[in-house]
This record gives sequence, C-alpha cells and structure tokens, in this order.
Amino acid sequence: MRRLYPVILGLWLCVCLTGVVRADTFQLLDGSTLTGEIILPANADGVNIKVSQNNYQRVAWTNLTQATLQELIKDSRLAPFAEPYIEISDEERLKKTEVVIKPPPRLERPPKGSLLGALFGSSVGMVVMVLLYAANIYAGYEISQIRAYSPGMVCGIAAVAPVIGPILFLCLPTRMEAAPADSAEETPPAEAAAAGEPGNTASAAASADGTVEPAHAGGLSLARPQAAPATAAPAPQVFQRGQFTFNRRFIETKFVGFFGIVRRDADKDMVLQIKSVRGEFTVNRITRIAANDMHVEIRKGAATSEVSIAFAEIQEIRLKHKDA
Repeated sequence: MRRLYPVILGLWLCVCLTGVVRADTFQLLDGSTLTGEIILPANADGVNIKVSQNNYQRVAWTNLTQATLQELIKDSRLAPFAEPYIEISDEERLKKTEVVIKPPPRLERPPKGSLLGALFGSSVGMVVMVLLYAANIYAGYEISQIRAYSPGMVCGIAAVAPVIGPILFLCLPTRMEAAPADSAEETPPAEAAAAGEPGNTASAAASADGTVEPAHAGGLSLARPQAAPATAAPAPQVFQRGQFTFNRRFIETKFVGFFGIVRRDADKDMVLQIKSVRGEFTVNRITRIAANDMHVEIRKGAATSEVSIAFAEIQEIRLKHKDA
C-alpha cells in the first residue's frame, strides 16, 4: 500500500498541472503587459490568465497584440481560437487564394488524311457512305419517274456514276411519246343495190338526189330516204408535259366544267383522257383537288371508282368527245 502513495501523488500533480500551460508575458493593445499563466480550457471569447495565487484575469482575443497571437497559435489547443484574429498580409492572402491553372488532358489528334480515307476508316463513316449511295439510287428512280425514262436505266447509271448520273438525267428534257395521228372519220357511202345478178331481172337506178333506187319488175322503183349527216365530233385538245405545267391552277382553269356533278351541254359529252406513269385513265368528273394531286372519277363497266393522280405523274391530258 505504501508503494502506491508515490504513484497517486504523481497522478494528482499531473491533474493539477493540466490546466496550466506556461507562465509568460502577454502584450495588450493598450500598451500594457500582463504576466501570468494561461488556464485551460480556452474558448472563442478569450482566455483566462492566472496573474497571482488567487487572482485571475479574463483577456479577450481582440485585446492581444499580433505578436502575442503569433506565439499562442503555436499551441495546438489555443490555435483554433487565436488564428482567426491574426491579420494576414496582402502577399500571404494572395498566396492562399492563388489559383493554380492546370492544363486539362487533351486527346491526341489523328494523323491527317483524305476525306474518303477518314470516312472509310470508321464504322460510322461506312454507314454514312452506304446511306448516301442508297439515296443516290433512289434519287435516280424518282428522276426517272419525272422525266419518263426507264427506271432500270437511270438507276443503273446512278449506281455506276453516283451523283453525276442523276444530275445528268435531271437536266435532260422530259421524254414524250409521239401522239398518234387522229384518223378522220369517214361516212361510209351508201351501198348501191346489186344488179344483174343471175336469176334476177331487176336493175339499180340512181335517183336525182343521189339515192339508189332498186328497180322492181314493171319498171317501178322505190326511193330510199337519205340518212341525215352525222354531226362531226370536235377535234380533241391535247396538253403535253413540257408545253404545259400541270398543277392545281392549270386544272381548275382549263377543266372547270368537270368539277360539277351535272355538266352543261357544251361539256356534257366530253371526257378527259389522262396518260400517267401508272397508265391511262378516262375521267368523267374531278371530285377533289389538292396542291399536289387530284381525285377523279372513272368508270369501270357499270360501276364508278375514285382514283388519286399526282400532278408529277401526268404526262399528257387529252380533252375529247366520248365517241371520238
């Protein structure tokens, strides 16, 4: 038990001395000095200094000089409270706030080469080239429909000579088929009655007005009434692409009589024969019209149907009599 007394005494002295930092001289802003020992713990308001055995004085951090504060921050227990009150010079402030610009990492540029080499050198470039090649062939097909050339020929040339082939056919004029010559309708002449047939004693005689009168026995003949001359059908009007521009205004201006359900006497027996890339249509009436196409009524036997025809497909429009 007696051996434990020195240990207990040493622990008691350590506990007593933990609150005392050191005896030192502290300079105040008013020029006075204060000598004593700092009593821990300190706080943000200030520090307690033991001036004498029973005399303690509370000193605020703001009353200490910069030199005193510089000494106090060397103690890790006082540094968090004293450091905010230390004045920093402009040079030190610049050093603390200095921004160090670090160059960002940059990718290395690929070696220089041709445009085609760059396109064919990556998968994305290959896909772009395939799409452009397909678009070139499709453009050739559309141009063949507009210019009335063979789609196989135009698409083949576009495949062999991309871009140049479609542009060449686009610059060519639209190919038109020669319109068949209108055959003049002739009225068949009146047939003369046969005469001098074996076993027949009658003869044919011409009347004064040109009708043929078959002769009967006894020298009598009967006059045949002359047929009334048929009314000649008006000549058809032909409108071909290249000579006319087929659009909504042209159709509404030239064929205004075909928009009504009941047509007038002048257009009653007239029909429109439209030749397009899809075939020929005999139109009785135009039901609807838009900016790029029109809907027409055609007759199929005893029934009628409505067909849409795009203006870009029309090659020729013929206005003619239904019996022509």
